[in-house]
Amino acid sequence: MATSSGSTTHPAYGIATVSYGSEEVLGPFLASVRRASAAPLAIAIADNLPTEDSAVTRLAVASNAIYVPLPVNVGYGAAMNAAVAALPESVTWVLLSNPDVVLSDGAVDRLVDAAQADSHIGSIGPALLNSDGTLYPSAREVPSLRTGVGHAMFSNLWPTNPWSRRYRKDSEIPTEQRDAGWLSGACLLVRRDVFTGLGGFDPRFFMYFEDVDLGFRLGKDGYRNVYEPSVKVTHTGAHSTTTESVTMIAAHHTSAKLFLAKKYAGPLLWPVRATLTAGLAIRSALVTRRVRKQGN
Repeated sequence: MATSSGSTTHPAYGIATVSYGSEEVLGPFLASVRRASAAPLAIAIADNLPTEDSAVTRLAVASNAIYVPLPVNVGYGAAMNAAVAALPESVTWVLLSNPDVVLSDGAVDRLVDAAQADSHIGSIGPALLNSDGTLYPSAREVPSLRTGVGHAMFSNLWPTNPWSRRYRKDSEIPTEQRDAGWLSGACLLVRRDVFTGLGGFDPRFFMYFEDVDLGFRLGKDGYRNVYEPSVKVTHTGAHSTTTESVTMIAAHHTSAKLFLAKKYAGPLLWPVRATLTAGLAIRSALVTRRVRKQGN
């Protein structure tokens, strides 16, 4: 059940985030939210790991945020859907963000201004910077048969392979706005009516690929996914997954198979699905072996 401090404003912009033991990073994120827009912002925090009198609850109260404790860990996408649903009806634009992100000053206002230039823009994302200031490739192509297999098979053994470069678009200098197949769900502004009209994130993706799937569905419905690198935010890292790397590798490849099964559906495309599944299984085994060796 969602709880709120009862703000009387009717904000047009909202922030939705998901916590899973995210107390350490949620504070800096919420502090940056206050500087991200000159307009009032509604904030909703879905908690996949609620505890009695948790720090997340206290941070939500201090930030005048709507707190949405979930009875079980439903995964990132489903929890994000719950957070968006809890926002006031007046909210028309929602920034979907990981809690381990620090927004730059005015980031929400600048993204909304850019998105409002074209009614066909369904989502718009900023440049994502790592903690060391390097760029994370957050605006990518939707995986195809060629790029999907090439990236899956060679990204770790041959990082500069042409399939990975095409998929990540990391050969392009990110200085100008451009369209992308999908944008990282770590920080992504969406039109609320479009997002909810599509059913939000597909809850079958427990974690990973829910943003790929969203971008793909937006594109199929005629909406643009736009990368706006003039707006920059800092992503401090996947704090909640670092201790479960082998489990996360398995989850990533499971979600990849689910997405490719959706994209290449139908009996005639069974050979395509089989090829991609085999490639992903090989990649998962290789990456898992490498991680286990590093841990020994």
